[in-house]
Amino acid sequence: MSKSSLPRTAGRAGLAATAAAFLAFGLAAPAAADVETSDSSARGQYVGNAETGVRVSMGGSTIGTTLFNMELEDGAVLKMYCIDFETSIRSNAWYLEDDWANYPGKGDFAEPAKVHWILQNGYPAVSAEDLAAAAGINRLTKDEALGATQAAIWHFSNGVDLDARNQPNVKALYEYLTSNAEDLPQTAEPEASLKITPGEASGKAGETIGEFVIETSAASIPVDLTAPEGVELVDLETGEPVTEVGNGDKVGFSVPADAEPGEAAFSLETTATVEVGRLFKGESKKPTQTLVTAEGGQTSVSASASATWTEGEPEVPEEPSEPEETPEPEEPESPEPSEPEEPQEPQEPGDKPTPPADDKKEPTLPVTGGALAGLVAAGVAALGAGGGAIYFSRKRKAANTEDVEG
Repeated sequence: MSKSSLPRTAGRAGLAATAAAFLAFGLAAPAAADVETSDSSARGQYVGNAETGVRVSMGGSTIGTTLFNMELEDGAVLKMYCIDFETSIRSNAWYLEDDWANYPGKGDFAEPAKVHWILQNGYPAVSAEDLAAAAGINRLTKDEALGATQAAIWHFSNGVDLDARNQPNVKALYEYLTSNAEDLPQTAEPEASLKITPGEASGKAGETIGEFVIETSAASIPVDLTAPEGVELVDLETGEPVTEVGNGDKVGFSVPADAEPGEAAFSLETTATVEVGRLFKGESKKPTQTLVTAEGGQTSVSASASATWTEGEPEVPEEPSEPEETPEPEEPESPEPSEPEEPQEPQEPGDKPTPPADDKKEPTLPVTGGALAGLVAAGVAALGAGGGAIYFSRKRKAANTEDVEG
């Protein structure tokens, strides 16, 4: 481990111990930012050059090519390529591991997946001899292989092209790498050595606070929990307490409803692999080249996250709802008594029934014996009267005839 990394490591240990002491006595611990909570755990310093390649001409400039040495906090050394053509590296700069999406340099870094392919299929992942055979080159030196590989990376990270003012072997290997680079899916990004996102969260007692996502290249990492009694770190999918976590796990702090305002934290520490293709960006605001791992390695990594909560809202018992008033049944209306009809006087025998007042026809009553006798007498009288009238009429005509003839 470099001397410059010792003060930071000691500072982290001191802050973690201070936070634990505060929590043990029920006092407010320092905020998460003060405890050095970081979502990018691997940290290293540029300590010099590993190898130097040939100078290349591209993008209107002639520039040197280099493999850089980065020493991590535990002393592991990684080899790095530059992915920022327009920015120079700053001496002794500190770097933090991060995701491709957080590229801070100049240029678009539009095709990181192809950069990753070149790192896996260029120098030093593939020897100069094997690259010469693949590209159809008679003899390729290491510095030519390095220069061509770096130029191919800059082509996809900054959009610059190699021009005609370059060595034939460099141009041949550059053409081989850029023409065969595969457009790998975004999922080709290597896993982080260790990362917790976000670093802090807040809420109220009675809730599960935070959604902390674990990203790591390690298989499983034990959890070191510092929390008041009753507060647990739980898996958000199952709700069960966890004692170890792995890549992709999501956890949060389960805080009882009666817990007093407080804070809890958990930390992870393991040995993990920093994969080829991991991005490292400058830690300081002062600009420096953005680097990417050409050769990965094992390193001791750690990360932590914390949560704070306020007093939960007391449960208010629900007031029983008043029952709805049942409407009183309506009293049925008593029908008004109708006036009785006056009884009709009985008719004398032989009298004709009185016809009804309206025009409606009613059934005819049957003819009785007394009524039939009256009808016959009336007929006889009418017949007699008719016969008498005929007799007197004939007699009058005869008298008139006699008077004419005489």
